[in-house]
Amino acid sequence: MEENQVCYTFDAAVEKAIEMEEEGFRNYLAAIRKVTNKGAREILRENALDELEHKHQLEKALLEGRMEGEAAFSQTIPTMHLDYTLKKQELGPESGVREALIYAIHLEKGAVDFYGKVANGCAGAPMGNLFGQLLKEESRHLQALEDLYERHFMTEN
Repeated sequence: MEENQVCYTFDAAVEKAIEMEEEGFRNYLAAIRKVTNKGAREILRENALDELEHKHQLEKALLEGRMEGEAAFSQTIPTMHLDYTLKKQELGPESGVREALIYAIHLEKGAVDFYGKVANGCAGAPMGNLFGQLLKEESRHLQALEDLYERHFMTEN
């Protein structure tokens, strides 16, 4: 069975989402430890805190047996798909804000792709709504990062 055809029980779905958020947090934490540029560290730190907040919301949902505000995000957030034009690279001590933003864009795109596959696999089931909400939230973060990149690094501005 293909990954995008998998649908989970509520607990399994939330546990998988918690794993995704934890992995995202760990990736941001590792990146923060590598870079020395203050602006780059701040961008990575803000995104790491977002991952922790998502993880906390999901852990709370496990306790309560439901997701708060499941209908909160009613429309898909369009993104510029900068991940296709910006090459993902490992961060190092000399990495700056631009590299940190590109790194964060790729991490968020990975989460968007994951939640999109699972939301499609669970379409019509209650888990489809849960993963659809997580997809929209991650899409919002991706859009915010792309907007920041566009404001600061794209030539027409």
